[in-house]
Amino acid sequence: MKNRAFAVLLPAALLLSACSTPEPAYQDNGSRTGPCTEGGPDVVAQKFYALRTEHPTQGLPDAQLLAQYRPYLSDALYQKLLRANAQNDKSADLRQGDLFSSLAAGPTSASVADASTIPNHDARNIPLRVSLRRDGDKALEWQDEVLMVREGSCWAVDDVRYVASWPHPAGGSLSQTIEK
Repeated sequence: MKNRAFAVLLPAALLLSACSTPEPAYQDNGSRTGPCTEGGPDVVAQKFYALRTEHPTQGLPDAQLLAQYRPYLSDALYQKLLRANAQNDKSADLRQGDLFSSLAAGPTSASVADASTIPNHDARNIPLRVSLRRDGDKALEWQDEVLMVREGSCWAVDDVRYVASWPHPAGGSLSQTIEK
């Protein structure tokens, strides 16, 4: 009786072992050297823009503010900003104006598009539209695009594309502005 049960269970066990375990659609794309913020790409981007509007700055953020931005920025963007900050001969584009939006004065509020509208949930990078607003005597509204990248299990801001209807004086994106 025991042999008969073993004879029935053995093929079933072999059949089950032949089935492969499901693989995630994306693989971990490396580690992250800095701290990160919990949440999906839209949540992290919204938290970043909330910090930006709470502590607006013109030009490159100083080391103290850059440290506050660190959990929201990709390793690559953070390193670019550090290198640009270390340069003694910063261009005028890096010393004045808001580097993180199309408008030199910067936004007073921001609303990041919901990432659930992105069809590929397994993506490693996702561009998200950001609706920005500058309150004042004459309120201005525009959209930019924030590129979110997955680093390990974290989402982080990797670039900002200036897509407002007016041209940004330094170029088409934050990375281009920094590299000039």
